[in-house]
Amino acid sequence: MRVGGVEASMPLAYDLPLPTMTIPASFIQELIARADVVEIVGRYVQLKKAGANFMGLCPFHGEKSPSFSVSPTKQFYHCFGCGVHGNAIGFLMEHAGMGFVEAVHDLAGQYGLQVPEDDASPEERARAAGQRAKQATLTDVLEKAGEAYRKHLRNAPGAIDYLKGRGVSGEIAKQFGIGYAPAGWRTLASVFPDYDDPLLAESGLVIVNTEEGQLDESEAKRYDRFRDRVMFPIRNVKGECIGFGGRVLGDEKPKYLNSPETPVFSKGRELYGLYEARAAFRDKGYALVTEGYMDVVALAQLGFPNAVATLGTACTPEHVQKLFRFTESVVFSFDGDAAGRRAARKALDGAIGYASDVRSIKFLFLPTEHDPDSFIREFGADAFARFVNDATPLSRFMLEAAREGCDLATAEGRAHMTSNVRPLWSALPDGVLKQQLLGEIAAMVQLPPDTLKSLWHAASGPRPRASAPAAAPTAEYPEHENTWASTTDSPPDRRWGRKKAPSPAWQAPRGRVRPPSRPDVAVRLLLSDMAQWETLSHEVHEMLCALPGEHGALFAWLDSQLHEHGVQPWAALREGMRGHDYEALAERLMTGPDGGLVGDPEGDARGDAARELASVLDYMLDDRLKALQSDAIAAVGRDPKALERYKALEARRLEVRARLQPAAGNA
Repeated sequence: MRVGGVEASMPLAYDLPLPTMTIPASFIQELIARADVVEIVGRYVQLKKAGANFMGLCPFHGEKSPSFSVSPTKQFYHCFGCGVHGNAIGFLMEHAGMGFVEAVHDLAGQYGLQVPEDDASPEERARAAGQRAKQATLTDVLEKAGEAYRKHLRNAPGAIDYLKGRGVSGEIAKQFGIGYAPAGWRTLASVFPDYDDPLLAESGLVIVNTEEGQLDESEAKRYDRFRDRVMFPIRNVKGECIGFGGRVLGDEKPKYLNSPETPVFSKGRELYGLYEARAAFRDKGYALVTEGYMDVVALAQLGFPNAVATLGTACTPEHVQKLFRFTESVVFSFDGDAAGRRAARKALDGAIGYASDVRSIKFLFLPTEHDPDSFIREFGADAFARFVNDATPLSRFMLEAAREGCDLATAEGRAHMTSNVRPLWSALPDGVLKQQLLGEIAAMVQLPPDTLKSLWHAASGPRPRASAPAAAPTAEYPEHENTWASTTDSPPDRRWGRKKAPSPAWQAPRGRVRPPSRPDVAVRLLLSDMAQWETLSHEVHEMLCALPGEHGALFAWLDSQLHEHGVQPWAALREGMRGHDYEALAERLMTGPDGGLVGDPEGDARGDAARELASVLDYMLDDRLKALQSDAIAAVGRDPKALERYKALEARRLEVRARLQPAAGNA
């Protein structure tokens, strides 16, 4: 049975891992029979009787004439404009942002029903109930702190002057719940009688500093995380406080401080101002994604209440998906400098999978000397609205990003752009937009669309490769000498043939074990020093993420982790990949010959590891380019452009091999 597009017997879907258990389909049927979808929807949408049904403005897309119908007899809602439909459970999931199980529990609670859970032991049920209770308790703790911060603001002239200086009125400050955290180290002790309550630390309000030599947390030093900062409560789509952002009044660092990840708060999924902006999305017709709290607050003050902001992270697919629950048009606003362009490129990656034919995604680049607030104050709201209207469409920005650094006057440059744009085009949903862009790309790289598409399709398929003859193992590293044997004619890298261990960042396994492959070594080096991922080109990112099996999935996950959480050490990455299919692969590769875990390289070792990584990636890239050349050769005779493609790929290979030759010669 499916409920609102979701299987009724699906595992619990909370932020923290919970035991796998199911809700009986019979209970779902009973719950839907008892629930009144008109009553549930009517809490969020103004409905009017229209014959046997009720009509209203669709909350899932902007419209001026009601096309959203709710049927009391069928207990079903349907929008004739955007096609969204479902029952009471589906509505709570889509509009209120609840997970399936949360929506079931919420709805059952409204009708006094106890949710049964099949396949769950008493211990599992107790754990699930405890998790739900903890989430509710954490939001209660955060709400209480937010109320205290708002009271402190009334007696904080410095914070009030700062807000007034930024043009924030008392009405807007009240709407967003802005407060102030005093400068004291333990101000919250006057708010929470039990300052040692673990919930204060778990909610991110209090820092517990356990120094070396202390036996347990009871001996730790506790102090408030937020001190002498203007406080911006972060709310989920239900309006519950799930975290805070704090802004210093002076020039201290960091300027902005966010709550840490908690059971109720994930920076990669939440958007500041979403709760306040939902209704404005429909009125304005679009969501405006900015880079900071003050941008959101200032824009609301200046007539643009439809703004939201990411929380110190790059825009993720989860962010975009959440926005498209409320609007069909999203505009990303960035500074016009290099950092803004990089942030826009990350947003493009997160948004492109949602660029369907009925949605609009644009990129707005402000002059380098302006943020949205200063731009509107200097040029006016109408000028900013025109600026938004003229923002760069996703299709144009995608092509601009792909052709960056490519000389389209040369075959090599066109081939390079083809390689850059392929993963972006492939990520687009099927439809008219994707087909139109195929034609534009083909025209830019001077290939027929069908030829370009067939080349991409052929390149994405598996290519069987013969095994190279094994070389004799060395005495010190048995079966490790031929780790880098390849079917390509790439120059040999003699560094890996030496008896000396290649790099402090990793150690060759002893004994008769399967030698690591090139992707294995790339995994080990990047997990040892995640910061290296940011230094790699989009071409290399695409190559690694497209690797088959666990390697490609692991690299794709690593990329998403960097977007959401920034650079993390191996210990944090290890915890984050618990339960994933590639966990065993990472554990194996990150375990040294003595059974201990490989740590982050330091000093000279870091430089050695970076050179090692660059070299192994060049070998992998050389292999990939050679495979593409083979495809081009196979097409000679039936494709007049095949020979030109082959020459362009050969030119690119020469660039890569030029970097490899010195390494081989110096070995």
